[in-house]
Amino acid sequence: MAFATRHFVRAAASSAAATAAAKKLIVKHVTVIGGGLMGAGIAQVAAASGHTVVLVDQSDEILKKSTKGIEESLKRVTKKKFADKPEAGAEFIEKTLKNLTTSTDAVAVVHSTDLVIEAIVENQEIKNELFKRLDKFAPEHTIFASNTSSLQITQLANSTTRQDRFGGLHFFNPVPMMKLVEVIKTPMTSQKTFESLVDFSKAVGKSPVSCKDTPGFIVNRLLVPYMMEAVRLFERGDASKEDIDVAMKLGAGYPMGPFELLDYVGLDTSKYIIDGWHSLEPNNPLFAPSPLLNQLVEEKKLGKKTGEGFYKYK
Repeated sequence: MAFATRHFVRAAASSAAATAAAKKLIVKHVTVIGGGLMGAGIAQVAAASGHTVVLVDQSDEILKKSTKGIEESLKRVTKKKFADKPEAGAEFIEKTLKNLTTSTDAVAVVHSTDLVIEAIVENQEIKNELFKRLDKFAPEHTIFASNTSSLQITQLANSTTRQDRFGGLHFFNPVPMMKLVEVIKTPMTSQKTFESLVDFSKAVGKSPVSCKDTPGFIVNRLLVPYMMEAVRLFERGDASKEDIDVAMKLGAGYPMGPFELLDYVGLDTSKYIIDGWHSLEPNNPLFAPSPLLNQLVEEKKLGKKTGEGFYKYK
């Protein structure tokens, strides 16, 4: 009798798990808001994995640039993936581009989407306004996700009426190459939504990791304070920026030193992140602003994109 009871319990649990899994949303149609490097990269990997994708931005000119960038990226991918099969590579590019369309009207395209991924400027008010507007027109089942790297997902979710269908999907640049996606679950995100976002991440060929809605999630929470501490080390005169970079590359095995990475990311971006975290936790020494970083940003020396940051670039 005990065996029969255990068997029944296991069978019931298995049945319940199967029912729960069946309720998960299988994402087929994706809307990506933002045609910059991140948005275009997300659109590319989603389209390449068989999803129907609409890439949205404010103008056709931006979208043409985005599409051209995606085509060039796909050609680079196929050179490696289909090195000995050029015909298969051409077919892969054709299929991917067929899955991708563009639009300047976000409201119109969210009527038939399963997942909205926002990848626009890192501005709380602008993001909130976007989500608030789209919330009125998207179907009830549609999941909203933000690719933000520094803002709280909870605050973004609170601009909508679908807090349980809202999470974070933090991809890394360049999206087609980087395998990681951080899946962020807020206290209101339902388990069904979370599992759907994990499944989507796997479907586009990424390796998802899970994190609560904490500043910087996993990677940036560790990476940004590390870079800021390198700046403080330099500010104190303890070591030169060149020696700090060499030390971390040869001693820790990092591909870039902290100052090289800061210039690559953009000093304005790094300052924006640390300033935001400092406002949330002003007594946390890891989030203390840097006078030198502030000065360089004020002088418009933002890194590689402006030709000068901590280093000069030709």
